[in-house]
Amino acid sequence: MNTYLLFKSLHLISVISWMAGLLYLPRIFVYHSQNNTQPIISEVFKVMERKLFFYIMTPAMILSWLFGLILIHEIGFEKLGQTWMILKLIFVVILTIYHFYLGRILGQFKFDLNTHSHKFYRFINEIPTLLLILIIFVVVFKPI
Repeated sequence: MNTYLLFKSLHLISVISWMAGLLYLPRIFVYHSQNNTQPIISEVFKVMERKLFFYIMTPAMILSWLFGLILIHEIGFEKLGQTWMILKLIFVVILTIYHFYLGRILGQFKFDLNTHSHKFYRFINEIPTLLLILIIFVVVFKPI
């Protein structure tokens, strides 16, 4: 079996799972912020947010990084100096920071300390989409 293709497949599966969460959690925040005054509904959103973040998104992020680092090892560490790889890593680091920022917001909702409107969450929901587009173009076209 070709281990490179195995790890590439596992990396893609992990990234797709992570991205699904990065796109969905802010959408839940939109609805949560619109229903923050209704305790029963707010508690349901808190459970959904917590389970998504801790049971799907965070493991998927960790696996994305793990399989990505294994792929770098497979293709050779000298590829780290190539422009496309540097750009990809920068964008992935930004996605990781965004992930932890969503975790911080999750904590604010947990203690009913949300200060942002649903419009704010609609806006930040576009961040992972833009980064995903940039990552795909960088990986596919591999600019010099």
